[in-house]
Amino acid sequence: MSETKHARLRKLDYRSRHRGIREMDIVFGKFAETVLETLSDTELDDYERILELPDDKLFSWATGRETVPEDVRSPLLDALLSLKHMNPPA
Repeated sequence: MSETKHARLRKLDYRSRHRGIREMDIVFGKFAETVLETLSDTELDDYERILELPDDKLFSWATGRETVPEDVRSPLLDALLSLKHMNPPA
């Protein structure tokens, strides 16, 4: 892995764990821990975009209180919000 990609992953991991709302820190932190290193550069671009979304909206989408708008939805966001990464199979 190149130093540039390694630095990018470290930055994204940090941003995932320090969002501001504790619940979202947990969701994003676990997601980063589980899948961040497996993402393509295009998926990492999308993840950076997702990290810019407001915590209150992400929380509402994750809990099903609101539906994710189609112009925001992506396969990566759907995977993150599914919370399947929170409880991987034993």
